[in-house]
Amino acid sequence: MRLARLGVIALTLVGFCSGEAPKATYDFAASREEKIRLATSAAPPEISDNATVYILDSTGYTKLRDGSNGFTCLVEREYLQSLEPTCYDAEGSATTLKARLYQEEQRAKGRSEDEIAAAIAKGYKSGRFVAPRKPGIVYMMSDDNHIMSQAANQVVHGPRHLMFYLPYGTDKDLGSPTTPGMPFVIHPGKPDAVIIVMPREPKAK
Repeated sequence: MRLARLGVIALTLVGFCSGEAPKATYDFAASREEKIRLATSAAPPEISDNATVYILDSTGYTKLRDGSNGFTCLVEREYLQSLEPTCYDAEGSATTLKARLYQEEQRAKGRSEDEIAAAIAKGYKSGRFVAPRKPGIVYMMSDDNHIMSQAANQVVHGPRHLMFYLPYGTDKDLGSPTTPGMPFVIHPGKPDAVIIVMPREPKAK
């Protein structure tokens, strides 16, 4: 996902991110098993164990297995330096995911980030890509979330979170919350806009 705003808000509003450098950016040379582990770490096992899985290599995404529950797990990169294990439900797999796969395909062909962003925007306008057509969920519950924070101008460790589709929505649709920990919107006004929800971590006993 385009998580620049998440990086900013997670640092300045929610305060859950740390300024520590990530353990690694995406390792194209990692083993197949490690790539699968990373992709499926985005969702609980009861979801990810039955999901379709893609891994990323130098030519783009490759499907490793077909799932049985409609979900798709992969590692996204909003920026080349970020690392974002993600599991889409069936609706996201049929819609938003298509643009994500295209993004890495075009990166592998050497197109610039600006060119790719413009092509994706054009694709949404032409109907090549479509926004989610009904409510749904995206899991980003991995402990290996590493997102680019424009506030810190570096990749930071991102909080575990859930996302819910809100095509073309903005924070105004949520009442423009400002209290730390409240849901908020990223990609406001765009077809892939989503509501971010940070589940509370269980208290230590």
